[in-house]
Amino acid sequence: MAKTLFERIADKEIPAVLLHEDEQCIAFADIDPQAPVHFLVVPRKPIPSLDHLEAGDEELVGHLFTVAKQVAKAQGLRKGYRAVFNCGEDAFQTVPHLHLHILGGRKMGWPPG
Repeated sequence: MAKTLFERIADKEIPAVLLHEDEQCIAFADIDPQAPVHFLVVPRKPIPSLDHLEAGDEELVGHLFTVAKQVAKAQGLRKGYRAVFNCGEDAFQTVPHLHLHILGGRKMGWPPG
């Protein structure tokens, strides 16, 4: 099976502005930012979406949120930020690899979408 775009970024086959890297995940700037600060936190494990999480993935997903918090702080997001998982076509998930969007640096609207 072909690697996902995010696997190729993690393997450094495709350049990205890396903000964090460890054995479980990477975080990098979004190439089409929707806010002044917009980055993705992506597990190295190629999970297609939230719908594909399995028993045992809880620790990994928790780690994604911990990394998101650390990178958000490092990016200066002191007044808040939004954390979003898109799941499926109707939610505009464009890469079939689980990823957490972190958006901040401006006042967010509600409701989203």
